Amino acid sequence: MSQSNSSPHLGCVVVIPARNEALSIGALIERLSRKGFPVIVVDDYSSDQTAGRARDAGAKVLQLPFHAGAWFAMQTGIRAACQDGFERVITMDADGQHDPDCIEVLLNVLNDAGSINNVVIGSCVERGNRRRQLAWQALRWLSGLNMADMTSGFRAYDRQAMAVVSDPSCTLIEYQDVGILLRLVQSGLAIREVEVSMKSREHGQSRIFKSWLTVSYYLVYSFLLSISKRRYVPDRQ
Repeated sequence: MSQSNSSPHLGCVVVIPARNEALSIGALIERLSRKGFPVIVVDDYSSDQTAGRARDAGAKVLQLPFHAGAWFAMQTGIRAACQDGFERVITMDADGQHDPDCIEVLLNVLNDAGSINNVVIGSCVERGNRRRQLAWQALRWLSGLNMADMTSGFRAYDRQAMAVVSDPSCTLIEYQDVGILLRLVQSGLAIREVEVSMKSREHGQSRIFKSWLTVSYYLVYSFLLSISKRRYVPDRQ
């Protein structure tokens, strides 16, 4: 993917994992393109027209040959961004929750010369229902990470963070939440949260928070991951 010199966001690309998001993906890409952002969409083996709609809207589209999950798709897109020479990545969902107008908030913090931030997370605590709030509380206790919104996929990564999460050691992690955050902290990188607004999903429902059963599985998985990695988290976190 070429990086046009006319782009006001030279060196930054938006990565979007998508599975059966044909209803929303085209409009999202068009909004991002109007703001000057190139877009990489990783189609997670969709059964609808997600890939075609994304391609028609102007995105670079990578299609996975099997359903691999949101994090694997996200990592695939970040690796592609590294290969294409981008220095910063914005990750966001395809379902309309994350507002392109808030990207500047993340980038301003990431690029702040007065502080060193490798990862900036767009946080929206208000979006959490009871299941989500309880899960966040449990994840903070399990992991030792002090973050308000533990599951937001609306993030900005610099080149150092891109290299960390692209590493094969992150490939088998099922979710982008506790496992990836712990891996970033273990690597000595600085993570910052900033408050942003988020919208309701335009369609569908969260895979993790759709029922108490799925939340329970997620917490058990996160608990096992945390006890295997938490002892390596630096004391400063």
